[in-house]
Amino acid sequence: MYRKIMPFLEKWKESRHRKPLILQGARQVGKTYSILEFGRTHYENVAYFNFETSPKLSEVFEENLSPGYLLPILSHIAGQTIIREKTLIVFDEVQLCERALTSLKYFCEDAPDYHIIAAGSLLGVAVNRVKFSFPVGKVDMKTLYPMDMEEFMLALGEDALVERIKKCFQTDTPMPSALHDAAMLLYRKYLVVGGMPECVLQFAQTKDYILVRHTQDTILASYLNDMSKYNNLNEIKKTRLAYNSITVQLSKKNTRFQYKLIKKGGRASEFENAIEWLCLSGIVSQVFKVEQAKKPLENYRDIDAFKIYVSDLGLLAAKKELAANDVLYMVEELNDFKGGLAENYVNVQLVINGYQTYYWESERGAEVDFVIQRDGRLVPIEVKSADNTKAKSLKVYMAAYKPDYAIKLSAKNFGFEDGKKTVPLYAAFCI
Repeated sequence: MYRKIMPFLEKWKESRHRKPLILQGARQVGKTYSILEFGRTHYENVAYFNFETSPKLSEVFEENLSPGYLLPILSHIAGQTIIREKTLIVFDEVQLCERALTSLKYFCEDAPDYHIIAAGSLLGVAVNRVKFSFPVGKVDMKTLYPMDMEEFMLALGEDALVERIKKCFQTDTPMPSALHDAAMLLYRKYLVVGGMPECVLQFAQTKDYILVRHTQDTILASYLNDMSKYNNLNEIKKTRLAYNSITVQLSKKNTRFQYKLIKKGGRASEFENAIEWLCLSGIVSQVFKVEQAKKPLENYRDIDAFKIYVSDLGLLAAKKELAANDVLYMVEELNDFKGGLAENYVNVQLVINGYQTYYWESERGAEVDFVIQRDGRLVPIEVKSADNTKAKSLKVYMAAYKPDYAIKLSAKNFGFEDGKKTVPLYAAFCI
């Protein structure tokens, strides 16, 4: 399956300023697969080391961190010669060995001709919590996310449809209605399957939603396991409570996150560490409110007002125990949840594209779902789950800030009028 990280890895390999690369991301998003596939196609050999499956590996890094000392030992363990520029060295689950992370500094300084990629699923958590020196400035960093809508469609063999969608997005030309309907159905399938590579592959091969759900439940169980394994003892229960509450709060009319909904009388001081853990692990992302839509947006964020979205739609569907057919046909029982589901989907696509997302609210309560900086301009984005696209809040925003244009995402076909670019939900990956 094609992953968009590949061109990035190719550029990294060829860069004159290449440093050891740290690839982070939540569990099961395809880090190991992507790295090994890249190594297989771009190097003569791959020396792969996994700190989770080989706990004794950490002992190698206890005495000496110089590449001159480490390379012969690593060659021996891998059972193959490590050759500069021709071998890809992979440290997997590197968060389990602090000194292996520190060694990247010395590879950068003393052995820059050796190509190293380190991967970890809870690196954000590890880096934040441990007492060792992180190789700041001595590594390149990249985050891998679940597959986006484009990668999902490509995995299902919809290459021609993807190209058509991109063209219509650029030209604001409506799609032929048959293709528009087909793409909307694919969007709803993506809401059920999500972007975890194993789930997408299973679905592409079998079209079996029950099999996919079983895999999603397994991934959710591994997340809960991580919460117990890599967390302070007194934080475990709070983290689980917060995670369970996030999916419930997406069903509320106002999707702004409220601590008191985690438990009666819940406060920020009690749960903010739990929220931070979930964000650092890549399981969820926080979207802060901006009080004014001015550059830089970061300066105007309200740290006490935020929404939280989960990083994968399929896991959200599994967590909520949504039946596949209910989502595919968008049954009325889901009415309370449709808005939150569509917002979460759009946030996932925007984050994968590298945007820092915010939302905006006026003093009188008009709310725009997202504000992003695109090509140097601030762009407001309104999300509707159906084709009802009356957006009063967007009018309030446009009157106040006069943006060059706004984006309206809904079930409606492509178009452009009154300074608003209409984009179907399935094309959010184009933004």
